[in-house]
Amino acid sequence: MSYSRMNASAATLTKNRTEGAVSPFSGMCVTCVDGCVGMCEIGKSAYRGHETIYPQPFGIITTASEKNYPVDYSHFSIMGTAVGAHGIAPDSDLAIFPNVKLETKVGRGDGIKLKLPFVIPGIGSTDVAKNNWDGLAIGSALAGTILTIGENVVGMDENSVIEDGRIVSTVDLARRVRLFQDWQRDGYGAIVVQANVEDTRLGVQEYAVNELGVEVVELKWGQGAKDIGGEVKIKSLEKAQMLKKRGYVVLPDPENPAVIKAFQKGSFKEFERHSRVGMVELESFLQRVEELRRAGAKYVFLKTGAYRPADLARAVKFASLAKIDMLTVDGAGGGTGMSPWRMMNEWGVPVVELHSLLYRYCRKLADKGEYVPDIALAGGFTLEDQIYKGLALGAPFVKLIGMARSPIAAAMVGKTIGKRIGDGKIPVYVERFGNTVEEIFVTASGLKDELGESAFNDVPPGALGLYTYYERLAQGLKQLMCGSRKFALDYISRDDLAALTREAADISGLNYVMDIDMEEADKILEI
Repeated sequence: MSYSRMNASAATLTKNRTEGAVSPFSGMCVTCVDGCVGMCEIGKSAYRGHETIYPQPFGIITTASEKNYPVDYSHFSIMGTAVGAHGIAPDSDLAIFPNVKLETKVGRGDGIKLKLPFVIPGIGSTDVAKNNWDGLAIGSALAGTILTIGENVVGMDENSVIEDGRIVSTVDLARRVRLFQDWQRDGYGAIVVQANVEDTRLGVQEYAVNELGVEVVELKWGQGAKDIGGEVKIKSLEKAQMLKKRGYVVLPDPENPAVIKAFQKGSFKEFERHSRVGMVELESFLQRVEELRRAGAKYVFLKTGAYRPADLARAVKFASLAKIDMLTVDGAGGGTGMSPWRMMNEWGVPVVELHSLLYRYCRKLADKGEYVPDIALAGGFTLEDQIYKGLALGAPFVKLIGMARSPIAAAMVGKTIGKRIGDGKIPVYVERFGNTVEEIFVTASGLKDELGESAFNDVPPGALGLYTYYERLAQGLKQLMCGSRKFALDYISRDDLAALTREAADISGLNYVMDIDMEEADKILEI
């Protein structure tokens, strides 16, 4: 069985000439013909070189791996039951799915309260994030969930004022933070400011805490989509030069006269901005956490990616020692605004394997009486069945599920529909539901009643898209939980899942579907 598609993808706008006859081990056409203009990745690389490394077109897409991993969350099935109820009286008039409670909290002390167990784990300096921020921020705030401002936002902002290497004023970060804060309701949810190497040097998190009133910060070791730093494309020579002066790695060199001439001639149209990779070390990590707490951060999170198992163990142990409030673990395959395409497909530990290792490591610390932070899982989650499975696989440590590509998709769809309504060009597929915001978005009337007409009219359609998507996830999750007779998130457990293959059982430590309940079933049959 082949797990990778090797030499052609919609992500890189490439295809094989002989699509029905492709070598399974190289990905090349079975017959590579002299005279072909180069439609595959090899061919396109012959004339566009390094540009072909990245998914295209930058700025209007998000991307995830198309690798067919040997095991994924579809290899588990949710176990329902006809007996009893947890978290509510076993009464058919009470044990109905609308009564399932999805509110939760994360973090030490009073904790951060959430209406739904969702977090967007890091939307940073890519254009697709910036262009959809209104929808993401306002939608997350209205839903009572967590939204994370990802890396490099301050460094990318032309209006940032930097003195002696430290940020003293920034327009973009302030706008992103305040959009969430202005729409936050009853203290639910949180806006989080993440930092990589460059952000830390600029003092971004201290600025966010002291000047913008941010209570939650996140240290970033990496993500599931790639094992190097953040990347974006830059269409402006002047901005590329500015970013190099701010300390970023910019390719090709925007200060090289030959490069400037080639750019002005149109030989290439985009520069690449790259971030540095961090170097994890225990003492410096503990020191940085303490610095952030002294600076006023109420909660400190850590996000790590799909690195080798020893690095996952470091994340769990270091987070335990530092009393981190929440650890997010992002599996390979993930999603991104820009990552090297081959890297996204071919590096790292996939989600089921990584999350299963995470459970083992957390269990080991818990059994020794050591502190285990609240956990969020990320890596391709999109709908309620996957969310339930993630919560169950990592129970009782996993409190939240992280999603990025699907919330962005919901916000983009909402924004697009709003624009089409304004232009009077609603697609037939959508127009069958109506031709106004209140007719098309099923949550609009209820939200208008909650907010009042004036406030509701200020909600952008992108935010309605995200809010309505979350509403669907909430009802779907409640229905699955009701079927398992679990009426609050704390009651979800690992035995709510069964592995559908022996391999999935071996990886996860869960029971194979034919073995689950074996002893109990035998006892029942002996009655």
